[in-house]
Amino acid sequence: MNKKILIIDGHPDSGSLCTALAKRYKNGADSVGSDCELIRLAELDFSPILKYGYRKRTVLEPDLEKTWESISKADHLVFVYPNWWGTYPSLLKGFIDRIFLPGFAFDYQEKSPLPKKLLVGKSARLIVTTDTPNWYYNIVYGRPGHNSMKKNILNFCGIKPVKIKTVGIVKNSNDSKREEWLNKIEQMGTKLS
Repeated sequence: MNKKILIIDGHPDSGSLCTALAKRYKNGADSVGSDCELIRLAELDFSPILKYGYRKRTVLEPDLEKTWESISKADHLVFVYPNWWGTYPSLLKGFIDRIFLPGFAFDYQEKSPLPKKLLVGKSARLIVTTDTPNWYYNIVYGRPGHNSMKKNILNFCGIKPVKIKTVGIVKNSNDSKREEWLNKIEQMGTKLS
């Protein structure tokens, strides 16, 4: 049975390196016969605002309902996004706020401070572009975006393992370097990791 892979492109610009990386990962996964879907968050019609917090459920728009079905069916999630201000774009944060909800991704438990993890059995890969040197991001900043996505969101909901591939420094890169990154990500897609 082939792994079902869902790639989520969290960059708002369709001309971005992130979008190119997401497409190349899909090319690699498709080349080995995976069941692979690519979603660009910028093309979905939804409000990124969790209007009532968790007090009252905000009705999911049709695009979010369809995306939730894709997440539910996927074995492996791939998030591709830029590191902006140490974390991720507001588009991706709003998407997570709206769709990783109690009853969907986790459930509160009456006699426990810990949630029931509803996405156990899935794995994930983060592909993150950056202009910050990796060593500096890790040592000086403490990896806030990586930790947030991996630990506070995906692990919290039961998704393990979560692997991270940082791509950068983008702002100083040339076409040759970008093509090298694109080739590496396409190869990663063939390994479905």
